Amino acid sequence: MTAPQPVLEARPAGAPTLLRGGGLLLSVILLVLAALASVMIGSALLSPATVLSALFTPDGSVSQITVTDVRVPRTLLGITVGVALGVAGALMQALTRNPLADPGLLGVNGGAAFAVSVGVAAFGLVRISDYIWWAFAGAALAGFLVFAISARSRSGATPVRLTLVGMALSAVFLGASTLLTLIDPRTFDRMRFWGVGSITDRPEATLATILPFVVAGALLALLSSRALNALALGDDVARAVGVRVGATRLAGFAAILLLCGAATAAAGPIAFVGLMVPHAVRRLTGPDQRWILAYALVLAPVLVLVSDVIGRLVVWPAELQLGVVTALVGGPVLIALVRTSRRATW
Repeated sequence: MTAPQPVLEARPAGAPTLLRGGGLLLSVILLVLAALASVMIGSALLSPATVLSALFTPDGSVSQITVTDVRVPRTLLGITVGVALGVAGALMQALTRNPLADPGLLGVNGGAAFAVSVGVAAFGLVRISDYIWWAFAGAALAGFLVFAISARSRSGATPVRLTLVGMALSAVFLGASTLLTLIDPRTFDRMRFWGVGSITDRPEATLATILPFVVAGALLALLSSRALNALALGDDVARAVGVRVGATRLAGFAAILLLCGAATAAAGPIAFVGLMVPHAVRRLTGPDQRWILAYALVLAPVLVLVSDVIGRLVVWPAELQLGVVTALVGGPVLIALVRTSRRATW
């Protein structure tokens, strides 16, 4: 029982702990700066002094209302959605051993978005507290279909097959969602911004509704991180060191379901966030899931907030939706990561 232990401890190699800790601290600073930029930048540019005055000495002015009632809630929602997508992506990559795994590419976000579209179109659901359950059901169904279809081959559910099937199903879900919104103009009016991924003008209760699910999913992921390191060595080795393989996978998939369903219900289908961040930080952290999840939890919100700010600037004074910006940023970044990669980390 003790023989595999040295191997297990040697596997999550990466940069020295001090360097990784310093990088994580720098990531937290970047998150604070991104949040500040998100509150300052918009159709009206506000100074840091104006923002601080609005937060700590509210006077009922237009600037104060803009900060406290519009930009701060939007920023907090962006952070929450970023945490959900980043942690879900890191979990997917760990559980499937697929560096291309992402809630968007594997169809989970698409399934959740389609289910929400059905709930809105067929049952007239308008409150997130109602249609978030449809998002969970759609995410679960999509995940099941992707794995079931991918497994129907001699080689099983390989990373390539998972990605191809996930992308195909995402396209199907997207087409079906678009069809529903075009058939019913009322639905289209409600879903036109949400359908491309947006944290703008979301219902007031959005953050309060999704926060418990995101917190629960993130905690499940963090509690499973040590077991995921053992699981990367194979099921037999993981069992030999005392890891309950089935329970670990079940907890991981439950966390993915909570995170993806909540993020999609709040902001619509947003791709590439869960793919880019874990893939990028793995160069510093190595394969240690404890560090990967910690970095994803901090840096994915940075990516979401920065993308949202870019969307406000490129077509100012109008806005480009978050899902469009992450796709535009995500494609080139992913290509650069793949081209400059010197060695596989899997």
